[in-house]
Amino acid sequence: MQNIVEGNSLDMKALLPEEQKLLVEIREEKMQLLYEIQVLEDELMAVSKELECMEFSATERKPNHLSMGRKKFNMDPKKGIEYLIEHELLQDNPEDIAQFLFKGEGLNKTAIGDYLGERHDFNMNVLKAFVNLHEFSDTILVQALRQFLWSFRLPGEAQKIDRMMECFAQRYCELNSGVFTSTDTCYILSFSIIMLNTSLHNPSIKDKTTVDRFVAMNRGIDDGGDLPEELLVSLYESIKKEPFRIPEDDGNDLMHTFFNPVKEGWLLKQGGRYKSWKRRWFILNDNCLYYFQFTTDKEPKGIIPLENIQVRNAQDRSKEFCFELYSVNSMVIKACKTDSDGRVTEGKHSVYRISASDEIDRNDWMKCIRSSTSSNPFYDLLATRRRKALRKK
Repeated sequence: MQNIVEGNSLDMKALLPEEQKLLVEIREEKMQLLYEIQVLEDELMAVSKELECMEFSATERKPNHLSMGRKKFNMDPKKGIEYLIEHELLQDNPEDIAQFLFKGEGLNKTAIGDYLGERHDFNMNVLKAFVNLHEFSDTILVQALRQFLWSFRLPGEAQKIDRMMECFAQRYCELNSGVFTSTDTCYILSFSIIMLNTSLHNPSIKDKTTVDRFVAMNRGIDDGGDLPEELLVSLYESIKKEPFRIPEDDGNDLMHTFFNPVKEGWLLKQGGRYKSWKRRWFILNDNCLYYFQFTTDKEPKGIIPLENIQVRNAQDRSKEFCFELYSVNSMVIKACKTDSDGRVTEGKHSVYRISASDEIDRNDWMKCIRSSTSSNPFYDLLATRRRKALRKK
């Protein structure tokens, strides 16, 4: 077999019939293979584009999940955190959650305070990690308080306040050793400063605390000894000149009427004309009961002044744990509410019937309402620590 290949072409005539047949089969298989390779390349390209679209879609969904998680947190902090962990936007550990709350982007400061104040072990660990993110080194106490209280809103419950301020005092003393004899001293003085801020800058308080009274009320709190008077005077002047700022919430939450509400929480309120039940967010403060449709509302749906009002247990066929607000002289309660088109109208209730979540919550609300004009959780907490300090004297 000679001159079979001439140049790059193959001389078919030089091949035997069997060889010619084999060559044709090889060429057909080659064409089939090239076709299959092209099909695979097309399929790979299609899959690649699909993956790119999926990645883009996931990238698009991530901000949506984050935004939804923030909204859920503002309505219900526990569910919001669970949602963010489920969508892998938060790690299920105190440090990562504390960092998320500390940044606070889009978060309701009231919701942050409620979450940090819970007594569950996990929440308390988040609280410690959150406080440890604050840098108080070489900072005077009043400025450290300004920084701390700007990062969230103190809740109304005394036990939550106690845990938060205990953590604050420990952190401050840890970073500023030697400033105070003990964390109890820092704790008591911090509360005194917060109370002073309320006294000096709450317009409803007419009897303003003087500098002499402020110095007197803090005698003996330093493990039985007195703090330097010049320190107390400087703290007084600082608060008098510049009150604590209440943070404007990124989450657009309601603006509290005062710095520290007596009590706040969800309750069911029965309507006047139509006896349906509606869930409302209630805030008790300054001898008034305010209620909102959502915690994110800036304006209340209604205001119930507690002047000449009493509270009693109530029985209802459809709801448990009810109590009633009623007028002492059996007249219409001087309340007001916002109707559906935004107009403010006078309420026509002679009785407000409200349902709590359980018996403990009902009793606590009734107790707070009865004593709202005279009690304040700060005073109870401060009195306890003061007695402890004086016993050491």
